[in-house]
Amino acid sequence: MEQDTKTTEKAATFKYLQVAPRDKSWGLAVTTAGFQHIKPGEGYTLSTHPDGYSFPENRRRVLNEYQLIYITRGAGYFESASCSRTRIEAGMMFMLFPSEWHTFAPDPETGWDDHWIGFNGSFMDDKIRTGFFTFKNCVFRVGVDDRLTNTYHEILDLISDGKKGYQQIVASLTISLIGRLYYEDLNHSFGNSYIMRIINQAKAMMKEDLAGEKDIECIAASLDISYSLFRREFKNRCGISPGQYRQELKLAKAKELLYSTNLSVAEISSKLHFENIGQFSTFFKKKTGVPPLTFRKKGPQEL
Repeated sequence: MEQDTKTTEKAATFKYLQVAPRDKSWGLAVTTAGFQHIKPGEGYTLSTHPDGYSFPENRRRVLNEYQLIYITRGAGYFESASCSRTRIEAGMMFMLFPSEWHTFAPDPETGWDDHWIGFNGSFMDDKIRTGFFTFKNCVFRVGVDDRLTNTYHEILDLISDGKKGYQQIVASLTISLIGRLYYEDLNHSFGNSYIMRIINQAKAMMKEDLAGEKDIECIAASLDISYSLFRREFKNRCGISPGQYRQELKLAKAKELLYSTNLSVAEISSKLHFENIGQFSTFFKKKTGVPPLTFRKKGPQEL
């Protein structure tokens, strides 16, 4: 038996299931699945959740199941007994563990879209016991990925159809989500592929914009990532800030033009959009230790 609550106004679909003993013997049984579109300023959670699932006044809730929650829009926070308060942004997933208090909510200014799947069973218990997942490793950056979103909605659709054996197929889809999450976290490729894709796009944009007409904040915004996150991840992965990277691009282009063309220093300064030749010369000497003309005369191999 299942409880189904749909609220068009809040763009939400919930499924809460009563699990049969035979389903439990499969090793993993789905207890709930759902989606919520929380608008900016809208209350959280919705009042239509069954008893035991809504948050109490102190916002610390305890469930008797695992949940895998995926945020695809907006931002907010997550905290549990084992995990310190963490800012959650679109493209992040976090895991809830049975019998452990947790709390989370969207930022009132942004709201968020959350997808969740709840489950129990020996499959996940074994993964915790053998160390594949730990209570402290509960937040994952996976990126906004249509394949993940589609899996959540496929699980919801299968539950809605209610055909014989649906528990086993949605359990298999849930296991595939868990396996994919473990693989990507272990190899740092899931989160890295998302972040590196953003960083590579930003690098390409900066190469095309040596004049710096777009500031770094604008570039981050155009790639749908917060500036603080973008700057931190860029520096972590590239070893320098985005602003320093942009300067290195200008320096590399200046060296190329000095060494391989007959353009004057003034022409190169203008081409690279420095305000004047003095500013360019100061920049170049600070970076290389020599003025532009000295670099041209000696060549890069002698410096």
